Amino acid sequence: MSRKMTVVFHDEELYTHLKVEAARRHTAASEIIAEAVSEWLESREDAELLPTIEAACTEWKEKGGRPWSEVVEEAISQREQAARMDKLRQEIGPVGVSTAELIEEGQRR
Repeated sequence: MSRKMTVVFHDEELYTHLKVEAARRHTAASEIIAEAVSEWLESREDAELLPTIEAACTEWKEKGGRPWSEVVEEAISQREQAARMDKLRQEIGPVGVSTAELIEEGQRR
């Protein structure tokens, strides 16, 4: 739904720059204004979230957080170890449950 609003420019130069930019983009000045207002509102939301993000970062550092790349490497290593264990278990003979399933069960407990 479209809504109308009157915008009064007290700065003639700003109004002229807006009209020139609208012509350059082949769009209506109202589209540029709507885009600018949307971006401004998003930046306000981001600014409101900043203290929460900073607190989370501080907590992560205080509690000894790990980089995501380290977590991924560990997961890959565990998967590779599970595959090696499965291979050994196949050489030994049928056991019935894969190593990955045993690991998952252990993590649930």
